[in-house]
Amino acid sequence: MRRFEKFAQLRAVAVSQISLSEIQSKLLQAHDKGESAVESKFAPTLPHPFYADHVLYHAYGLRAGLPAVRAWEFNGWRTESLSWKTGCYIHAGLSSTGPVSIKGPDAKKYLQGLLINSVERFPVGSMKHAVMCNEVGLIAAHGIIERKGEDHFESFAGGPPGTNPPANVPFDVEIKRLDHYLFQIAGPKSLQLLERATGENLRDIRFLRFRNSRINGIKTEVARIGMTGNLAYELHGPITDGPAIYDAVYQAGKEFGIERLGWGTYLVNHVEGGFPQHTWTFIGAVTHSQWPEVMKRWQVSGSVDAMNIRARNRTPVEVRWHNMAKLDHDFVGRDALAAEIANPRRTTMTLRWNGDDVLDTYASLFRSGEAYKPIDLPYAPQRWPMAHADHVLKDGRQIGYSSGTIYSYGFREFLSLGCIDLKAAEIGNEVVVQWGDHGGSIKDIRATIARFPYLSDGRNSDINVADLAAR
Repeated sequence: MRRFEKFAQLRAVAVSQISLSEIQSKLLQAHDKGESAVESKFAPTLPHPFYADHVLYHAYGLRAGLPAVRAWEFNGWRTESLSWKTGCYIHAGLSSTGPVSIKGPDAKKYLQGLLINSVERFPVGSMKHAVMCNEVGLIAAHGIIERKGEDHFESFAGGPPGTNPPANVPFDVEIKRLDHYLFQIAGPKSLQLLERATGENLRDIRFLRFRNSRINGIKTEVARIGMTGNLAYELHGPITDGPAIYDAVYQAGKEFGIERLGWGTYLVNHVEGGFPQHTWTFIGAVTHSQWPEVMKRWQVSGSVDAMNIRARNRTPVEVRWHNMAKLDHDFVGRDALAAEIANPRRTTMTLRWNGDDVLDTYASLFRSGEAYKPIDLPYAPQRWPMAHADHVLKDGRQIGYSSGTIYSYGFREFLSLGCIDLKAAEIGNEVVVQWGDHGGSIKDIRATIARFPYLSDGRNSDINVADLAAR
């Protein structure tokens, strides 16, 4: 029996919406019979073995198309957040978010009408960060798309055409949502680990390229892409193979200091690495009529009024993705994007928060009166998915928005991604982030505009892996 098969199956109990008296009655009846009174409502399939070494799990079942249970923390957020700087990690949190298979004679034509990117120069075996807008140029979806064949593409982690793709489109194309694992392996020792796990040389895989290999005797796809900014890879394959692949990589990685990365620390690397992210930095474009329903499912917070949707949206220009745009074809939102490229207003910069001001938010817990909104560690608010927006001021004037914050244990800094006016976006400028919730206690936290991305050395796109020492 394989190692992963020895792990216990995760069971979670959900109580139906019944009255307290009914529950009490069921409990008494079950007690008399020596039975369990509450039936388990779901038994989610994890993409990795159910590790029980004091692992924290997070359940989320409010939105179709997203995994119900994720591992939140394994070995502590400080240890996990250093992993992509000192060794390597494996993360499974994006598993079961797809991919979406787009296949057929019109697959290329269908995608080209959605994407700001061009798919004309898109070789088989390569990947693109693809962006889709709505009619007014706001980002509706984004993610990695692979070209698997001449007429076959796969879109990952909520990428175009979105997590829940349309069933029928006026093209000769089959669109189908698959259930696959997506494991991210990142850090300076990630290549050594994967070469040990696969038993082969992987240095032919360039940035934004992928090919098949085998781990534990099972076929897996190895792709060179990641969210940390430094050397990183992904593994893709059917969810049923996930536990065996994950555990084989984890066991092989122990000699390289591997950490299992939980969702509670995962978003730290997005801010450090300079990757604005849907479901955290911003929310995909929605209409005003859809917003009340979104507010039921998302953590909508921040000093900006919760009804201000635009403060929680972004355009490709605002997150510095407009360099991907090719205006040589028609796509949804083309005219709006072209106009903004010609006359940009805002951009994304890193905001480095003042440590004394951050400490004062904690100190307020020990003072009488209303305390400030706590700053959770290692990222805040410690909720997911969220649409958080704080006002950013310069000399008392509003210049943009900050999207939550992270504490970087590696840099020993509180950082956030700020979408701010171009005229103010100069490194070294002093600004103020208004931390808190609209209508509540607000703490003015001084911040300094800093480089973007903050983790700027050893970028994955620049590393020649042939020069790296073999283990």
